[in-house]
Formats: sequence, structure tokens, C-alpha cells
Amino acid sequence: MTRMVKCVKLGKEAPGLDYPTYPGELGKKIYENVSKEAWQLWLNHQTMLINEYRISPLDPKARKFIETEMDKFFFGDGSQLPEGYQPPSNKK
Repeated sequence: MTRMVKCVKLGKEAPGLDYPTYPGELGKKIYENVSKEAWQLWLNHQTMLINEYRISPLDPKARKFIETEMDKFFFGDGSQLPEGYQPPSNKK
């Protein structure tokens, strides 16, 4: 049976994550309050942040930045887009 959560990001009941996806207290909070759909939204946003800011997830300062943005994305006023960010065009 699928575990359901009241997703803080989507504001609705939705299938929850299958397992904690992040360590520590923030990971526990995400597991208990974030849906699979919202987690996928975060992964896309995180990829954009890493690419736009050209940061390495191996760098401790970059990891702290990503963690702060993750907390804001789910539980704060939202993670901000980089200044001047233009989403890629889907035109071929």
C-alpha cells in the first residue's frame, strides 16, 4: 500500500516518498511532509541551481547552499531562481 502524506509543497494528499532521501532532521521532515511529485520538482530545481551557479555538490559550501535552498523550497517562502535565469526553450 502506498504511503500518503499531506504534501507541504503541493498542499494536498499525495503518495509519499518510499524512503528518506536526505539525512538528518531535514531528511526526516521531508520524508514525513513531502510527496514523490514534490521531491521530483525539487530534483529538477536543484539541478538547475547546480548548473546555473556552476557549483559542485562535493564542495561543503555548495552542499550547505543546496540544503538551505531545499529547506526554503519545501518549508519556507520558496527557493529563488538565479538572477537573470531564463528557462530553456523546448523548441527544436
